[in-house]
Amino acid sequence: MADLSPFRAWRYSAAAGPLQDLVTQPYDKITPAMRERYLSLSPYNLVRLILDKPLDADNEADNPYTRAARRLDEWTSAGILEQEPAAAFYAYFQEFQEPDSGERLLRKGLIGLGAVEDHSAGVVHRHELTLAGPKQDRLELLRRLRMHFGQIFMLYSDPACEVEAVLDEAAGDDPIASVADEYGALHRVWRVCEPVHIASIRHTMLDKQLIIADGHHRYETALAFRDECPRLADARYVMMTFVNMDSPGLRILATHRLVDHMDVEGLLAAARAKFRLERVAGLEALRAAWSGPHPDEIRLGVAAAPGELYLLSAARESGRLDVSFLHESILRELMGIGEDQVRKEQRIRYIRGLEAALAEVRGGRTRLAFLLEPAAIADVSRVAFSGGVMPQKSTDFYPKLLSGLTAYRLER
Repeated sequence: MADLSPFRAWRYSAAAGPLQDLVTQPYDKITPAMRERYLSLSPYNLVRLILDKPLDADNEADNPYTRAARRLDEWTSAGILEQEPAAAFYAYFQEFQEPDSGERLLRKGLIGLGAVEDHSAGVVHRHELTLAGPKQDRLELLRRLRMHFGQIFMLYSDPACEVEAVLDEAAGDDPIASVADEYGALHRVWRVCEPVHIASIRHTMLDKQLIIADGHHRYETALAFRDECPRLADARYVMMTFVNMDSPGLRILATHRLVDHMDVEGLLAAARAKFRLERVAGLEALRAAWSGPHPDEIRLGVAAAPGELYLLSAARESGRLDVSFLHESILRELMGIGEDQVRKEQRIRYIRGLEAALAEVRGGRTRLAFLLEPAAIADVSRVAFSGGVMPQKSTDFYPKLLSGLTAYRLER
């Protein structure tokens, strides 16, 4: 069963300044340029805690983790961060424009604590594998701060939208936080503290199975820290945002592959010999090819230097994902790019947006791009519930959950 609990969140106070100067994208989405911008916004921007800038003079006693711990103590002592007076769940709504279609959407989430469960318990399911480096980094930060600032993005199934009905009622009042991010998405938060609402949410969620949408490394970190500190009761929970996978506001964007490969003509000839490969006039023609039903056929876009566009088609083996076909039948078999190279991002880069991917080819910054349709949520759930995993960067749940709207401190 899914064990959810309300909590007394820590939040930025008015003394910290405007919220748009304080919150950040998730740590793993923060580029060096983004970090510099965040640092320039405010002395209290969250990046100073979750991804502090390393210095040449860093040593065991003074480094990004120790500096973050000192800052956290200073901020809590000065009232920059304050704890809520009572335990609550939080309604978290995100209004955004879908980048590819331009459609305006609303995604409704519930912020709360979720029990940290071993995957073998069959409650929390993953759909991606994790890497050792990011887990070690996050674990060291958690050891020093004993505080979660980012929410793990969890999916659950609720066709009747019972939880969202409770969230809608809470959202009838003014939000306690409202901020637009750098991508134009509007993030708003409300308290859900009525005992009847809390009881209703906990009861409705009891029989739910959960899928990690984003935050696999942070979830693995919470598992490791729980096992390190078996007597720390608060370590048995981690902060999560729960989103209904049956909601129309849930969208997955495609992540396209940019590949370093000198013999483009040789690859196209090899692909033509094994699969169907045909020229298409442009991105609209590619979108049209994707728009019709094709459950038994895999259809990939291929942009090749100097900018020609192709549609690659192949018969779909039972249940095989487009991204798995690309990684196994194209990258590995035809191009010799193995799983270890993919994991280390050698010869391969990732990019969002069809136009952006095509521009990389036409601008000469890469010689080859593979263009993918977005993964379907039904495929994600099928893979996760069956115990399988998808290749890296198979899903891009948009928009991301902001870090710094609420925080959970481990104190008991």
